[in-house]
Amino acid sequence: MALTKNIYSLPFRRKDLIKAVADPRGHFLHLRHAIDFILPEGSHVKAARAGVVEQVKTDSNKGGADTKYASMKYLNFITIRHNYGEFSQYCHLKHQGGFVRVGEKVREGQAIALSGNTGFSAFPHLHFHVAKANNTKMGWETLKVRFREKVEVDRSRRKLSGELKKMAHHLNRIKQEWSR
Repeated sequence: MALTKNIYSLPFRRKDLIKAVADPRGHFLHLRHAIDFILPEGSHVKAARAGVVEQVKTDSNKGGADTKYASMKYLNFITIRHNYGEFSQYCHLKHQGGFVRVGEKVREGQAIALSGNTGFSAFPHLHFHVAKANNTKMGWETLKVRFREKVEVDRSRRKLSGELKKMAHHLNRIKQEWSR
């Protein structure tokens, strides 16, 4: 299992966390180490480590569990480059909820955005992962994040609600296509 070389802080205020989930039915292959932090919409998203902002997209005001939202055009996200070739990514951000610009240097703990529910998302949350480039078809892979603070991540495969079942079904179809 590939671990991050860097150590990261939690990308939100601890008081905002409702639950942390990493369900393999939703995160697989190149996203297998991603974590969904369930937060109230509009919670402050913080840089998990100092770095340079590489990508900012916050122009979408649409999202939901319907597969029509699986396109990147609906997903709002920020990507930050760190040392050791690692990148952190913060997804499903609020429409126009970004506080940073491409090329900006950010410090660990700096507010960079507001959490939201854009893109292929059944509920408000912050999808977070750390990745590095590799020579696979995708060109990158997620790493298991080493956090500075203790955080309990639910990795169980509990029964899913109706919306989450639809999302899991769609993601399983994608997984089967990528496995070919």
